[in-house]
Amino acid sequence: MSLRGGFGGLVVRPPLRPVSFEQRIATVRLEAKEMQVPEKPSALDRGEDTAEFKLPGIRKLDDLAPLHWLGSGFHDMLAMPAASLFYGIILALMGYLLTRYYGGAIGIAFTTGFLIIGPFLAIGLYDLSRRRAVGEPTQLAPTLTAWRGNFPAISFYAVILMLSLAVWMRVSVVVIALFFPDGIESVGELFAALGGSADAWVFVVVYLLVGAALAMFAFATSAVALPMLLDRTEMDAISAMIVSFNAIRVNLVPMLWWALIIVVLTTTGFLSWFVGLVFVLPMIGHATWHAYRDCVEQ
Repeated sequence: MSLRGGFGGLVVRPPLRPVSFEQRIATVRLEAKEMQVPEKPSALDRGEDTAEFKLPGIRKLDDLAPLHWLGSGFHDMLAMPAASLFYGIILALMGYLLTRYYGGAIGIAFTTGFLIIGPFLAIGLYDLSRRRAVGEPTQLAPTLTAWRGNFPAISFYAVILMLSLAVWMRVSVVVIALFFPDGIESVGELFAALGGSADAWVFVVVYLLVGAALAMFAFATSAVALPMLLDRTEMDAISAMIVSFNAIRVNLVPMLWWALIIVVLTTTGFLSWFVGLVFVLPMIGHATWHAYRDCVEQ
């Protein structure tokens, strides 16, 4: 092919040289390499921590450890009497209102289900003990919103406790209806029925067995869960429940003693016309914090 030049002459273009197949492949590879996005450096190259998340370990405890927790809780209550008794009064008032305005099977279910939601209601007491342990001011006001430090996990766990309470209330009402078709007005009426009916005693046994099954599940997943969620803001609710279950598994005897102490003290508080709850519940709340610190490796 020829082209006409500026002076009317002819300029001859040299013929195109043939390109081999191998050269075309090399050209395509070169273009692809130039278009390739550079790889980002790995976390190890950046010097970041690549260790996998691991659940905290559980310490093996002495069988009498619950007595030490209770003693530590008592000392916390003495060191922070105003804030501790504030929570005691509020919790005792809640217990009174539940039994005062909800009678019959619903009232009994609320009274016995108080132990299920108790761990969440005592979160302010955990924060008081935490603050005292680390040397922070032990004022009441900051503990009222202690849950905000790990709001997603704590709120999710609160929903789990509320669902457990709803299940227990349904089961409780059904069991009461099976043995008392005409209904029952109060716990006092139930105690009166124990003196003249063998069926009432059968009811007590069945009710306690069913309640103990659900209560043990709730206790196994909450024994140290909420104090841990408060203390470790990176912890999620499910992981905290697993750690709590592991604490029960590793320290079965002391944790069963601890569960029994909680039931006995709380029952005593209810039987004392709720006055005992003002002092018992803060002591249990503070002691639960020490149970967490004693069981879970830091």
